[in-house]
Amino acid sequence: MKKYFGFALADGMFTGDCSIRREVLTVEQVKKTLREGVVSCLNPSHKATIHAARERFGIEVAIPEAPPQVGLKIGDAVIVMGVRGLPRMTDRHEYTHEEVAQATFLFARYTVEA
Repeated sequence: MKKYFGFALADGMFTGDCSIRREVLTVEQVKKTLREGVVSCLNPSHKATIHAARERFGIEVAIPEAPPQVGLKIGDAVIVMGVRGLPRMTDRHEYTHEEVAQATFLFARYTVEA
């Protein structure tokens, strides 16, 4: 059973027909899962969002040089960090403390079932 951490869920992550269970997680549940070990499927181009999660929640996730190909099978899970309220990065590389404080973060675990 593999566990992943990322910012999005994509159809290409699934290897055939399956059912998916979605479960909203607390920050403490996410931190516990991260301590147990996950495969980071973060995109390095989203460094500012990754830093925002560190600043706001103390979440530490490695940033791979290139995001891995994810092939979820029965029993595998991906934790997705959804963020609302952060502006798009067009002319700078970091968010302000105020922007991070005002954003809404939601964590959900998607588990592939039979």
